[in-house]
Amino acid sequence: MTAPTPPASALVRPFTVAIPDAEIDDLKQRLARTRWPDPETVDDWSQGVRLENAKSLVGYWEREYDWRRLESELNRYPQFVTEINGLDIHFIHVTSRNPDALPLILTHGWPGSIVEFLKLIGPLTDPVAFGGDAADSFDVVIPSLPGFGFSGKPTESGWTVSRIAGAWAELMKRLGYTRWAAQGGDWGAVVTTALGAMRPEGLLGIHLNTQYAFPADIPGTLSPEQRDAVETLALYTGELGGSNHLQGTKPETVGFALADSPAGQAAWIYEKFQSKTDNHGLAEDALGIDDMLDAISLHWFTNSAASSARIYWENRSATFAGPKLTLPVAVTVFPKDIPRLPRSWIEDTYRNLIHYGEADKGGHFAALEQPEILVSEIRTGLRTLRP
Repeated sequence: MTAPTPPASALVRPFTVAIPDAEIDDLKQRLARTRWPDPETVDDWSQGVRLENAKSLVGYWEREYDWRRLESELNRYPQFVTEINGLDIHFIHVTSRNPDALPLILTHGWPGSIVEFLKLIGPLTDPVAFGGDAADSFDVVIPSLPGFGFSGKPTESGWTVSRIAGAWAELMKRLGYTRWAAQGGDWGAVVTTALGAMRPEGLLGIHLNTQYAFPADIPGTLSPEQRDAVETLALYTGELGGSNHLQGTKPETVGFALADSPAGQAAWIYEKFQSKTDNHGLAEDALGIDDMLDAISLHWFTNSAASSARIYWENRSATFAGPKLTLPVAVTVFPKDIPRLPRSWIEDTYRNLIHYGEADKGGHFAALEQPEILVSEIRTGLRTLRP
């Protein structure tokens, strides 16, 4: 791990993760008392998480999963909290030993969290130790979205992606950065796109592994690639969009359903990993079971089912037709992402496209599924922003 430079501002407070033993014991007791639903009546996942798979995941969570392992890993990195717009924002901040490192803010989505970027920190801050070039060094800032993880939970409405983007710009300014870049996928890409549209002072460019570049009006005549994008968007908003719809309309009801049931919380997130990863039948083909349970456990221990779901409610008018951006944009398209956009629409939306990459494997959760590919793409995509 690279040595951190202490933040200069007194507004930034150190933070350490410390879940009490009693909460871990409570989780295991709740898991042991799970009241299971009847099994599905089909032989696939079309009705949602299959009972046998849920029992396997929950059984591992109860008897084998080690939260203290993740807690120790998180606490290896410098973590802080700072209040912005009346809300505490939690973040990891690791600086490179290279004084010319490019500051980079990485933003997760749902059901993601800061844990999805842990495998990126070393290669980005210390590329030489991972077979890279020192010239590709980054300082990394990894905030938890409002209502997620160890960030504060909004007690009033109004935390839209634009407001989050403004908070991120303030965070980078507070850390003393005058030239920086941003990266994100899923809701992290929405926030990063909002930053790109806002163009705050110091933002040099962005990298996206989820692109919001559909035309506002879909043309009547489509190429095969464009038709595939439209069809996969329909799949995403239709058959695969159950959790998105509920979180966008009734996030508090989601919270009631999940806050008292860790098995329910696990199934809720497991289904999303199942449907949007580059797998061969099970999410476990793409993600390790500990990777999934790290994400699930963080949601459980922070009781953030409702507060994290509200990002859908706050931005329920958002579409996949993003704003036209003129600042430098780098993108990486992962083959099993849904929807997958054609290059023609990406180029039309991002008018200053400095890098277009196509990965040979990986789905929607790029940082978790293919961290090495994503690191390489971030390095390549943002290289031209350096002096």
